[in-house]
Amino acid sequence: MTVRWLVPILAITALVAAPRPAEACPFCVSQGQTLAGEVAQADFILYGTLGNAVPAAEGFGAGTTELNVELVIKPHDVIKGKKIVTIPRYVPPPKEKVKYLIFFNYNPADGTLDPYRGEQVSADSQLPDYLKGAIEVREKDIPTRLAYFFKHLEDKDSVISSDAYSEFASADYKDVRLVAEKLPPATLLTWLKDPNTRPTRYGLYGLMIGHCGKAEDARAIRAVLDDPERSFSSGLEGLVTGYIMLDPKAGWDYLINMVKDANNEFPVRYAGLKTVRFFWEFRPDVIAPTQALEAMKILMDQGDLADLPIEDLRKWKVWELSPIVLGYSEKKTHNDIPIVNRSILKYAIAAAAADPKNTAAVEFVKKAREKDAKKVEFLEELIKDEQRPLPGETTTGNK
Repeated sequence: MTVRWLVPILAITALVAAPRPAEACPFCVSQGQTLAGEVAQADFILYGTLGNAVPAAEGFGAGTTELNVELVIKPHDVIKGKKIVTIPRYVPPPKEKVKYLIFFNYNPADGTLDPYRGEQVSADSQLPDYLKGAIEVREKDIPTRLAYFFKHLEDKDSVISSDAYSEFASADYKDVRLVAEKLPPATLLTWLKDPNTRPTRYGLYGLMIGHCGKAEDARAIRAVLDDPERSFSSGLEGLVTGYIMLDPKAGWDYLINMVKDANNEFPVRYAGLKTVRFFWEFRPDVIAPTQALEAMKILMDQGDLADLPIEDLRKWKVWELSPIVLGYSEKKTHNDIPIVNRSILKYAIAAAAADPKNTAAVEFVKKAREKDAKKVEFLEELIKDEQRPLPGETTTGNK
């Protein structure tokens, strides 16, 4: 259980709105700042029990609570030698026996403490030892760090397991790949087969098995995919990716059937699109770009998600498919959907700018400009903004 005593609204907004880097772990669900990552931000971190909670007469949460310090995770001179630290918050006594890991900031100007994050854990939690280990490996190379967190991915303490997962979610794919290639596939398969494994983990585990497993492990992944008791609200793309990496032919056939089956719901077909993106962007050595484009043609033909593959083709600068993409502007299944029309026009604008000899794109943009010049100008500026690097960002990729 996480106790948030003070979380600035702007920080939450930034966390939700900020796009993930394209190179990050492709099938992980980002869960924000990790405990180890927050160590650098905190002035000091303490672990212990709470007591002597005294509420103030006015104000929600106002009052004081004493923290009986059992362990100093990160020291600071202001609390050196102290066994009790007074927290400027009223924290009601818990019903069960628990302990707290609390992150503090200290304001030397007025001597005030800000306990901005608290993790409530069971009395026998191994969280302090886990965090100490996380701090110890923080300065080591990323694969070494991830190898440490791998051992805690299915820890019985949900705070520990969630934080270990967050370390993978915030890592670049290239680093996940390096550590995944050396992992024990039997452990991953055991986790994957366990019905109690959280569905949010399927994607990461499937991806990692694809890197360390053997060809026969593809059958185990396929069994999970075919299990009627499994719900793939998330992680399907990672499982399919692992299947393809271990058995490219059978796995790719499975993907194609998955994306072209009109009876499959949108999330299933969208998972197929994310799988295609992965092989185009990261592993063209496993699935050739020509194969990936054949799958994109199937996905583009579906009006309810056509805008997504069309946007991908624009960003990938695949202009040879201009006749197909622009042709969808004439199909009722597509031209009645504003977001699809917008993606087609953006593609045409980018294609015409990239190659003035692309007469189909040039003519398409010309007609669109005659019909609505402001709309075309707006999209042109939008595309330019997308191409401008963010502050501190380089223009070269690291695929």
